[in-house]
Amino acid sequence: MALDTRSAYSLSVLPPHQDETSEPRTELQSRLKEFVLAFQIDGTYIYRDQIRENVLVKQYYCDIDLGHLISYNEELAHRLTNDPADTIPLFEAALKQCTQRIVFPHNAQVELPQHQLLLHSSVSHTSIRDLNATNVSKLVRIPGIVIGASTLSSKATLLQIQCRNCDHIDYIPIEGGFSGITLPRTCSRSKVPGQEAGDPCPLDPYFVVHENSQFIDQQILKLQEAPDQVPVGELPRHILISADRHLTNRVVPGSRCTIMGVFSIYQQNKGSKKEAVAIRNPYVRAVGISTDADHSASGASFTDEEIQEFEEMSRSPDLYRRFASCIAPSIYGNADIKKAIACLLMGGSKKILPDGMRLRGDINVLLLGDPGTAKSQLLKFVEKVSPIAIYTSGKGSSAAGLTASVQRDTQTREFYLEGGAMVLADGGVVCIDEFDKMRDEDRVAIHEAMEQQTISIAKAGITTILNARTSVLAAANPIFGRYDDLKSPGENIDFQTTILSRFDMIFIVRDDHDRIRDERIAKHVMGIHMGNQGVEEQAEVEIPVEKMKRYISFCKSRCAPRLSVAAAEKLSSHFVSIRARVAQAEKNSNVRSSIPITVRQLEAIIRITESLAKLTLSPVAEEHHVDEAIRLFLASTMDAVSQGEGAGGMSANRDLMEEVGKVEEELRRRLPIGWSTSLATLRREFVQGRGYSESALARALHVLQRRETIRLRSGGSQVYRSGV
Repeated sequence: MALDTRSAYSLSVLPPHQDETSEPRTELQSRLKEFVLAFQIDGTYIYRDQIRENVLVKQYYCDIDLGHLISYNEELAHRLTNDPADTIPLFEAALKQCTQRIVFPHNAQVELPQHQLLLHSSVSHTSIRDLNATNVSKLVRIPGIVIGASTLSSKATLLQIQCRNCDHIDYIPIEGGFSGITLPRTCSRSKVPGQEAGDPCPLDPYFVVHENSQFIDQQILKLQEAPDQVPVGELPRHILISADRHLTNRVVPGSRCTIMGVFSIYQQNKGSKKEAVAIRNPYVRAVGISTDADHSASGASFTDEEIQEFEEMSRSPDLYRRFASCIAPSIYGNADIKKAIACLLMGGSKKILPDGMRLRGDINVLLLGDPGTAKSQLLKFVEKVSPIAIYTSGKGSSAAGLTASVQRDTQTREFYLEGGAMVLADGGVVCIDEFDKMRDEDRVAIHEAMEQQTISIAKAGITTILNARTSVLAAANPIFGRYDDLKSPGENIDFQTTILSRFDMIFIVRDDHDRIRDERIAKHVMGIHMGNQGVEEQAEVEIPVEKMKRYISFCKSRCAPRLSVAAAEKLSSHFVSIRARVAQAEKNSNVRSSIPITVRQLEAIIRITESLAKLTLSPVAEEHHVDEAIRLFLASTMDAVSQGEGAGGMSANRDLMEEVGKVEEELRRRLPIGWSTSLATLRREFVQGRGYSESALARALHVLQRRETIRLRSGGSQVYRSGV
């Protein structure tokens, strides 16, 4: 029988629905009741205790582990898995009898409400794309991410209908998850003695008496495949989940969870498509929802052997160096960047202050640099090694795609929210490649997510706040494609200071021409291509990716370090000296630093310190952790701040910039707007006549061209003054 004509809500256990006697159904119910009352682990009757606790707080449900039922009676478990539509109502009736016996043994007159059976299990998952017709009417277990949750609606389980003509009252039990109901066309009152035979009621006499009907809460969820389970080139699939009673309001968009339920079918738009009478749409009627966060918090997902192995691993002396070297081992060098990524994967400790203010614990890192420095490969590796990660490219990401979009339900015409990348990666990492190619308005959308770790939505009458507790790892190119040493960081970096201050570490990745380094890189790349073996220092890769992923989950769930007093004192004094150094540099150059050093950067160093302590499962961050955090900060953000002043040749650099400024002024005077001259003439006048260097003239022309003051024509030989 199709499942949309049977339901878990009807408790008609006495009338048989097939050509079988009523014996097996009553017998099955008594065996299920016996299981609830008799099952024990180490002398504890867990389900008796659970029912007693729940009923005393007016919660009429029982959460049963399918594994316990299998160990108690395999035939019962098999029956429940293969014929849930008939077995679940019996199980719920059995639970009601158990409550009567356990909680109210001497008071048989108590009117108990209907009970709900919840199931959870550790059997293997079935992917959404693997569900097919053979699974219909069977119990399935599906993992995924909730991308939409409707508001609560009231679903009738028993309708009271009344005849307009003769006030005859009848009751209709409602069955099925999504299936509708049609009222009887004719009045079904029995022949009352003394009533005249020739007085029938008219057609369609019934109306619904809502006040006397019975309702339950129902919520429709939209479950999508997790991004890491979607094959390359495929769109993620989704399925509707119907949750009712105690399963409603369990999850919000962005939650990763596992749904246990009955794979069912319903007919959409009944009667609208004449030719597709037998085509039904699938949905899952939930009988259990377990969120992944529950498992990681309770530690249920780690075996004793794993815990012992990870604790031994955390005590090894060179774990930090080993862990960093195992991040993208096929990429040569970049040791500090790999250490920073190790900190990003661990994250610091998030804090909730007494006044309710939250301080984030996630670390954001920006890799800014020349093409060909393996930035995207690092991002791809982080996506693989992080327990929760989403990879996206800047050009193909819109503000709604990163944060959240408001969609309209095709059937109910209601608006609902669908979470974007930052919401789906809650508790993990978002890798954004080509960060500089994003439109400014799209980049502004993630400001709030990066610092406050929430996404506020006010669209189409929906005003809400979603969690986005994610780390951001972004890769970008400078304005000119390559990093220009003669320019200050502000001229190279096309980002506003508002977004730069939200990055805890900013690395400028340079592709320097150095013969010895080039030889080693070439040797390493050839080794990787020929035999999957790089140069010597890369040969000691010990921790496989899967083990790293498990270790990161373990550290995040078990450890939240705090600073020691000595470490805090060292940090605060160092921050003051960094601010003084930046202020002095700004004073000397008479230009504000494009990468701001604010209190956020002090918090950044605190987070890096905590993540280094978390890597070794230390509950307290000591001074040596602070030393390494400050070293990382100086090697990344502070190095980026001082880049434009030119390492080594600061004075020569400044002289050239002054010379370029003078050449610009002379060129503006020499060429009125609308005039043009040849490049050879300018070169003769400025280089030979006035003694300027050729590089200064070329740079001045380049700068004016970018500002659209001049244009080059005739293949670059003619210079035309086009603007101010």
